[in-house]
Amino acid sequence: MVFNSLEYAIFLPIVLGLYWLLSHRKQNLLLLAASYVFYGAWDVRFLGLMIISTLTDFTVGRLLERTEDDRRRKRIFMISLVVNLGILGFFKYANFFTASAARLLKGFGLQPHLPVLHILLPIGISFYTFHGISYTFDVYRRQIRATDNLLNFACFVSFFPQLVAGPIGRAHIQLPQFENPRKKPPPEDVRSALFLILLGLFKKVAIADGLAPFVASSFGAASHAGWPSLLVGMYAFAFQIYGDFSGYSDIARGSARLFGIELIKNFDQPYLSRNITEFWRTWHISLSSWLRDYLYVPVGGNRGSSLATYRNIMITMLLGGLWHGARWTFVVWGGLHGAYLVGHRLFMGRRARARADEQPIGRPLGPRGRVREEGPPRLHWSDIVPAVLTFHLVCLAWIFFRAQTFGEAFHYIGGIVTLRSGGHLDPNAVWTLAFAAIAIIGIDLVQRQANSETPVLGWHPIARGLVYGSLLIPVILFTGGVAVPFIYFQF
Repeated sequence: MVFNSLEYAIFLPIVLGLYWLLSHRKQNLLLLAASYVFYGAWDVRFLGLMIISTLTDFTVGRLLERTEDDRRRKRIFMISLVVNLGILGFFKYANFFTASAARLLKGFGLQPHLPVLHILLPIGISFYTFHGISYTFDVYRRQIRATDNLLNFACFVSFFPQLVAGPIGRAHIQLPQFENPRKKPPPEDVRSALFLILLGLFKKVAIADGLAPFVASSFGAASHAGWPSLLVGMYAFAFQIYGDFSGYSDIARGSARLFGIELIKNFDQPYLSRNITEFWRTWHISLSSWLRDYLYVPVGGNRGSSLATYRNIMITMLLGGLWHGARWTFVVWGGLHGAYLVGHRLFMGRRARARADEQPIGRPLGPRGRVREEGPPRLHWSDIVPAVLTFHLVCLAWIFFRAQTFGEAFHYIGGIVTLRSGGHLDPNAVWTLAFAAIAIIGIDLVQRQANSETPVLGWHPIARGLVYGSLLIPVILFTGGVAVPFIYFQF
């Protein structure tokens, strides 16, 4: 199994204690060994897949660097795509497409006997294969030079803080950090790193894990629960997945910073977004930017007519939905967000469209993961209504993301829309949701208004101590219950 919080809390200081005693090359050797131990703790057999992907992409990069002929370069680049997408497709989607084909054939009156493969999905496979694809794609487009050091490249692919749930690494940001000697982080970076880790643990343990049982019971009773319970469950999942995933990203970024490595910022207060385009510039930034650069732009982006742009948005978001998992409900989730993005662009004024960023999906990334544009502006009272509306559109789509089947999703939505009576509203669920919502929105508001993810570091020591205690005590109180895996481990 993957390390739990306690095991990670032991593992990280041990590796750090050795790390800063070593030279640059030995630091990378230690990081690679630690990353393979970290991943192999789940299932050592699947280390081979990551090593195959790593060797393939490193070799493809070297061949692309030495080749000038464009047609030959394209064929070489296709090797990386075939290997990475082949691994991803087989382990993640083989049974999905087999079952879908069987249902389609049955719809035509046939009785197919297609094989069902018992395939275990390797954790983090979507993340490390995307690392490799982004690297070979950038070398192919001559945007970066291929590395000639396998150790540095292997560290980039397998770096353990981000290995199993991101943020998705980008070679132009992270490879130089493994190639160049690193200095011990100054005290202010250590303090910010430790705060991010504590904040991430609070979001995961106190928020996401605290909401998980109520979400499970609500979606499990989708066909008969009353609308108040369903509404609470919908909101609870919205804050659960945000606390779970942004919490992991905070822990990953804080851990990496202790090694002198900066990861991409993955969340920028997305639930305060005033429209759906802003949401996708602030939610899972590493994925939305990846989709923007390696899918949306290559299929045409904004080049062409408005209709072509809308088509490209839908293609990108449908495939982005499928990336999350082998279920058609994920595709519908992506399709809904595609429709939201198209709708937003349709109803924007011509002048507003002209001022908008050229690409509606993702944000351009600068050196060391910092976005080239400034983050979202401070909120004003006039932003409340559009932010609340955007949040509810996102929550509606989350129902399809969480539901296991279309039937479950439609029962859930139907129960809310028809104000279905019945069942019992658990007061503990209401209080836990209220705590989670106040905590998450409060944290995001403070960060947004201060334009900093660690504003507490500049506060008076007494205020700072109160914040640390308010985060640490719930983590201690909630630790020790039933372990809830990070949601994005399954992707």
